[in-house]
Amino acid sequence: MVETGQPAPDFTLPDQNGVMVTLSSLKGKPVVLYFYPRDDTPGCTREACAFRDARADYEKAGARVLGVSPDTSASHEKFARKFELPFTLLADTEKKVCESYGVWQEKTLYGKKSMGVVRSTFVIDRDGVVRKVFPRVKVDGHADAVLKALAAL
Repeated sequence: MVETGQPAPDFTLPDQNGVMVTLSSLKGKPVVLYFYPRDDTPGCTREACAFRDARADYEKAGARVLGVSPDTSASHEKFARKFELPFTLLADTEKKVCESYGVWQEKTLYGKKSMGVVRSTFVIDRDGVVRKVFPRVKVDGHADAVLKALAAL
């Protein structure tokens, strides 16, 4: 997994509208890069809605929120519309960005092993350096914890 103090691996992915977004083009503003397993599932919806509900605080901090999952742009568009998500969702259908950040891992559910996204968040400073890593995120209270990390930048 990418660690604190390392440069954030750059990437270009399509957003929920099919527009290509390149991480390095966002330098100059802090970025909250959060990886989640799947659109419109209970935990992922709670996490996205918590970021949505804290939108004013994130804007005040000058931060850009980017959600990444292996879902398609079309799935992201539907998810964003359904829950009125005001931030960018990126489609990593080939899982290359998930792999480069170390969040594509073996998981066990009900005794069955499979590969999947381990819910994780990276707070990236204005210069593109990872300043805080939240591995294996528990959804409740996470959006507030990320805001505290942004305040420390």
